[in-house]
Amino acid sequence: MDPRLIGLDPQTLFDTGITLVAMLVLFIGLSYLLFNPARNLINKRKEFIEGQLKEAASAKEDALAMKESYDSKLAKIDEESAELLAEARKKAKQRESEIVAEAGEEAHRIVTRAEKEVALEKDKVRDEMKQEMVQVATLMAGKFVSKSLDEKTQAELVAETLKDMGDDTWQN
Repeated sequence: MDPRLIGLDPQTLFDTGITLVAMLVLFIGLSYLLFNPARNLINKRKEFIEGQLKEAASAKEDALAMKESYDSKLAKIDEESAELLAEARKKAKQRESEIVAEAGEEAHRIVTRAEKEVALEKDKVRDEMKQEMVQVATLMAGKFVSKSLDEKTQAELVAETLKDMGDDTWQN
């Protein structure tokens, strides 16, 4: 046995050197074959994730912009609905005043027509009274002719006829 712990003889050194060169070649080969594709895969995955994050941020910004747009549209819709309601109330009040005016005009026409009808009825009654007066005068004349009365009797007949006709007939 050799009293040394590690024997550095030329064969061991040569074997160690060859092992180191083989490991280096193996490391470079594996690096080229395995590590580089793994790094590329990791880089692609990293780029994909970053793209996804950028798209998510962009989508979030778009969503916020759309939300603001919808909020402003809702505010405009509220304003428009308030305007429409105000205009509808205005039109309703206008229509109400038109209806009231039309009703007033119709009432005036009805009153005017009723007054005309009353005037026509008065004229008709006057005409009837005149006809009655003519008949009374005719009757009175017939009485005068049949009786041949004197002036006193004639005055009494006129008074009696006037009494029968009434005072209102002569005043109208």
